[in-house]
Amino acid sequence: MITISEQVSRYLAENDYQPLYIQGDSLDILKQLPCESVDMCMTSPPYWNKREYMNGGIGLEEDFKEYINNLLLVFAEIKRVLKRTGSFWLNIGDTYLAKGLVGLPWRIAIAMMDHQGWILRNDVIWNKIKGPDNTQDKLRNVHEYLFHFVKQNKGYYYDDHAIRSKPRLAQIKNGAVVSATGVTGVRYKRQIQLSTSLSQEEKEIAFFALNNVLEQVAKGEISDFRMVIRNQQRTTHSESTRLSGRAKELQQKGFYFLKYHPNGSKPGDVWEIIPEDTQGREIHYAAYPEDLCKIPILATCPLTGVVLDPFCGTGTTNLVAKQLFRKSIGIDIAQEYLDYAYRRSNTLL
Repeated sequence: MITISEQVSRYLAENDYQPLYIQGDSLDILKQLPCESVDMCMTSPPYWNKREYMNGGIGLEEDFKEYINNLLLVFAEIKRVLKRTGSFWLNIGDTYLAKGLVGLPWRIAIAMMDHQGWILRNDVIWNKIKGPDNTQDKLRNVHEYLFHFVKQNKGYYYDDHAIRSKPRLAQIKNGAVVSATGVTGVRYKRQIQLSTSLSQEEKEIAFFALNNVLEQVAKGEISDFRMVIRNQQRTTHSESTRLSGRAKELQQKGFYFLKYHPNGSKPGDVWEIIPEDTQGREIHYAAYPEDLCKIPILATCPLTGVVLDPFCGTGTTNLVAKQLFRKSIGIDIAQEYLDYAYRRSNTLL
């Protein structure tokens, strides 16, 4: 009988984007996977004290501390099978106990950092926009967290170009360069000229630097820019030159530039994604939307890489991985979920 390790090794050697689904307890299966064999992991474990999933498992513990400990056992194995260059994206929701929010997402994240050495790169707010809530003594709960963890603070795979939005293009109007948002440099030149905070030498340097930036816009090297001039624009950084490089630059030169990447801007850490019920809630009551997976996979899994979801449910992570031409492995304790996941990914055109 072929072992799980052999099954995974064969799959990794194949040239096929059809996901590999494995039925069983996630912790038991993960222990059989080779070390440093996957490039990224994205998952949403069963939430504590929320729903009763098929075949039981994590989420049904009497105490939330036991729930956290069980998750940490799984996350330790994820860290082992993840490559040094890999990323782990964790979607987790909170819950109430005796009318009080438990704070589970941050309890889990802090435990991962303190006890397992994970490095947290981003805490993304998933704004679901809508959501039922019949209580009359609190606000509606319409957000969840998506944490991005890495194993090392440098050298992990991250393709920011793959997730940037296409910028508007600069134009030439009446012989003048106009940035994507209409910046021509005229206002900045006037501010430099009339400044009482800049010396004559600083003004000459500022004029020269501004013309260079306008030339970069004209060549398409940057898509847009903003200029911050001493005592002209409001700054959002610290005024301490010890803490802020921007403050130091402003003190020493009298100005600095904020330059916009020619390939567009990166997504922020608040994502507005409606949790559309694409599966009719007949099989799984907690499947997250496909759009939630796209940025993590594009940014942190190379084209030749492998995506892992140890609580794959009906296979949304795996489906998106296939759509984006990545191999993937899905693990779930319920065979019914895996059968549905296989049908979803197998009918993808």
